[in-house]
Amino acid sequence: MTKRFGVITSGGDAPGMNAAIRAVTRQGIALGYEIIGINRGFKGLLENAFISLTIRSVSGIINTGGSILHTGRCPEIKTIAGMNRAVRSIKELSLDGLVIIGGDGSLAASHALSKRGIKVISIPASIDNDIYGTDETIGYDTALNTAVESIDKIRDTATSHDRIFVVEIMGREHGFLTADVALAAGCEFIVVPEIIVDLNKLASELKRGKERGKTSQIIAFAEGCGLSSEFGKKIEKLTNLEVRVSTLGYIQRGGRPTARTRILASQLGHFTMNLFHRGETNVLVGITKGELSVMSIKKAIRYKKKFNKKTVKILRNLSI
Repeated sequence: MTKRFGVITSGGDAPGMNAAIRAVTRQGIALGYEIIGINRGFKGLLENAFISLTIRSVSGIINTGGSILHTGRCPEIKTIAGMNRAVRSIKELSLDGLVIIGGDGSLAASHALSKRGIKVISIPASIDNDIYGTDETIGYDTALNTAVESIDKIRDTATSHDRIFVVEIMGREHGFLTADVALAAGCEFIVVPEIIVDLNKLASELKRGKERGKTSQIIAFAEGCGLSSEFGKKIEKLTNLEVRVSTLGYIQRGGRPTARTRILASQLGHFTMNLFHRGETNVLVGITKGELSVMSIKKAIRYKKKFNKKTVKILRNLSI
């Protein structure tokens, strides 16, 4: 009897999810398996919304953003009743395993399912890059490039008008994306949840920058640090300089995935089905020091990825 594996994208979307779906489907079929796509994330799993994925149905999607299976957040999956329904649905679909593509919430759901006897493999896809057990998540490089390109354009108008700009970047709980965006875009300052900011000191440094002849100064601001609009008003009041605020928002989630994102998604999807074929499950796949890696889901949810404060020091040294 042919084994059936399900694939689901859940939580926030990330560029490259489609490339991962494509890789899982094609490698799975090559190994002799049937691949079932679950629509609309865990909500679709609870409602038995699924489709059969074929080699041809995943054609032409490697270069597209979003998810052909659609995604979303499902509060019900966090409840005992919701999780029990999910297990029943998996059994009713006769799935031998489930590939879950998503961020930290998806990883938590993977762990809960594995404890209930479901064989799962989690593929990390998140623009936040906040998953322990992998150096990079699917979608991160694309979001990074999108944000950097946007700030490059903001720099033009900031310089033309001799202004300070506060640019809000996605990152509800962590500043991984904000830090790398700031370094790549040559921002002068950074505000992230991991570091306490002294507003008076920041204001003084902004004023000194103005005195040194800087024609633009950009502060990269992680959304998890509060309201960027209020932060901008405080900076304007403390410096008596003109401050503008720009929120990049959901533009960071969309767009064509970069080559780096597509390569990572393809590698992880291919790797995942090979692991299933070898009987290795209940793990998170990732990339560590340039090599594909495996970590138990139990360990991956136990630890938090550490923020590298050296990035902030480099940023400040280069922004004089």
